[in-house]
Amino acid sequence: MENWESELEQDRNRACVPGQPPDAAPEQPDRRSGAQIRKEASAGRELYQNVRMLVSMMTLFVLLFTFVVRIIVVSGPSMEDTLHNGDLILVWSLGYVPEQGDVVVLTQESYQEDSIVKRVIAVEGQRVDIDYDTNTVCVDGVPLKEDYTKEPMLIPNYGEGINHVTVPEGCIFVMGDNRNHSADSRFPSIGIVDVRCVIGRGVAVMFPFGHWKGL
Repeated sequence: MENWESELEQDRNRACVPGQPPDAAPEQPDRRSGAQIRKEASAGRELYQNVRMLVSMMTLFVLLFTFVVRIIVVSGPSMEDTLHNGDLILVWSLGYVPEQGDVVVLTQESYQEDSIVKRVIAVEGQRVDIDYDTNTVCVDGVPLKEDYTKEPMLIPNYGEGINHVTVPEGCIFVMGDNRNHSADSRFPSIGIVDVRCVIGRGVAVMFPFGHWKGL
């Protein structure tokens, strides 16, 4: 009888503990050592720093290849033998101003949506005269020394096209190095190109490695 009353009294005492519900299990102490807690906190900080660095690098990569340089794939034979179909070229965009003789990448939606690779023959204010009989391109009356062309020019199947013109302000006149297989400024659907359509200047062939060279 006394044992039963003693156990009942203990139950009443536990029920009267302020802030503790009856029959509540005692709170278990955190048995992790201080070293373990510090180690877990350090691992959390390291993970955060790694994720932050990865995001920063990805952002920098996107900005770099949007506003500074690009990799463009050459399509078609119009720049042979300087460039070949499938070549990957590095293109510099930031602050670029087209100059005569540069290999440039541009867009001309009146012709196609994909980018086009050509060579700058003349810039604003310069006069271009193309003579198919003598296989010469003259700029301001001076024949160009074009050792980069693949073969002598023939009159294109669409006719002589634009072959005597003074380049307007803010524009360039472009041609392919493979003149007989190139749609360029001679072709009415491309014509004189606004410099705002120029993506950048080809700097080097990056791939395939056998074609590597500066432009």
